[in-house]
Amino acid sequence: MTELLQKVRVIDPVSEIDELFDVLIADGYIKEVASHIADIHPNTQIRDCQGLVLGPGLVDLYSHSGEPGFEERETLLSFLHAATAGGFTRVSILPDTSPAIDNPALVTQLQEKRRGEMKEIREKKKINLSFPVSPATPASRLPLLNIWGAITLDVAGNQMTELADLASAGVVGFSDGKPFENLALVRRVLEYLQPLGKPVAFWPSDRQLTANGVMREGPDALRFGLPPIPASAETTAIAAMLELVAAIGTPVHIMRVSTSRSVELIASAKVAGLPITASTTWMHLLLDTKAVKSYHTSLHLDPPLGNPRDVAALRAGVRAGVIDAIAIDHTPYSYEEKVQAFAEAPPGAIGLELALPLLWQYLVETEEFTALELWRALSTSPAKCLGQEVSAILPHQPAELTLFDPQQIWKVERKSLYTLSQNTPWLGQELKGHVVQTWC
Repeated sequence: MTELLQKVRVIDPVSEIDELFDVLIADGYIKEVASHIADIHPNTQIRDCQGLVLGPGLVDLYSHSGEPGFEERETLLSFLHAATAGGFTRVSILPDTSPAIDNPALVTQLQEKRRGEMKEIREKKKINLSFPVSPATPASRLPLLNIWGAITLDVAGNQMTELADLASAGVVGFSDGKPFENLALVRRVLEYLQPLGKPVAFWPSDRQLTANGVMREGPDALRFGLPPIPASAETTAIAAMLELVAAIGTPVHIMRVSTSRSVELIASAKVAGLPITASTTWMHLLLDTKAVKSYHTSLHLDPPLGNPRDVAALRAGVRAGVIDAIAIDHTPYSYEEKVQAFAEAPPGAIGLELALPLLWQYLVETEEFTALELWRALSTSPAKCLGQEVSAILPHQPAELTLFDPQQIWKVERKSLYTLSQNTPWLGQELKGHVVQTWC
């Protein structure tokens, strides 16, 4: 099928472009990009895209799939459809499933399941290609599935997996998605991973300092009567990780950065030439400790939401490139699991379908971020952290794209979401901004 998108706002972090263009797409490739395209085939589907945004497909660095083991929270298919509905053309799942993704067989099984779903879509033609995408008309293609291979067996932090075998099976990189308490093991992992050339991601967090805390230490924690977590629970662990990277030299990605001091430590390490990248999550850019006043259990996150100073530093860090990427860290839980007291509920929230609209509304429309800065942190930069590239929006390049309507109003409710879980503080609210289509 040949499609002509007329007068669409093209945001391309690769080419540093934010301009209005006509874009011609055919057979999975961009055929032409110009201020006006008049010479087209009679069967071309023409779409008026005034007011819409076209950018590279979004890339999620890490999120959680319920499958295998917790399918009541999320199946692989619902996860992939939720990602597509949120504008993501590549997603990366963490290995903390049940069983954990700590062996090549499970990596192969999950990839084969995705391929099987794609085959079923094509053969049964069960997908309606009409605009706009909605739960009644899901996307015609599923995003690329990246899989993080576990560093340790059963992500327990004790015994290393067969890292080379997992690398051969096609994992995108290695992570447990959980804090490590044994720094000697971390050092050994960095030594073993050096020749494999795969990304490795760590979540630095000192669990002894975290203890039973559920909220960032500060005046709001005292006001709300919730057990605090000191910023040092993160910063001391990051400092130790940076020392190991300096000693071993293996590149490392630092996950879930949430404090202002962490941003300072990472900035200094980058100036010193350490081979590190870093990410924060979308909710840590949007909300601070004051939001916890509602005691909504979907605001119980780990690491916790930061103080206002933390949020300001994280936003500045993303804009400056100190924090390379924005991760979604989509963490689905069932209604029953989340209906508990704030401190007792498991930490985490969904986000694949919500992140782009909310980040755009609160960062781009307020002019705190440029559209290019936000799109870069959600697409090309996370891809680089994974050792991947994203193509520019130019002729002859693959059409891996996301079309977004920043003005469309929609309500966050069960019938408007693909994800099987509803653990989000925005449930029942109207949002502005919705993905129209992806190409991948």
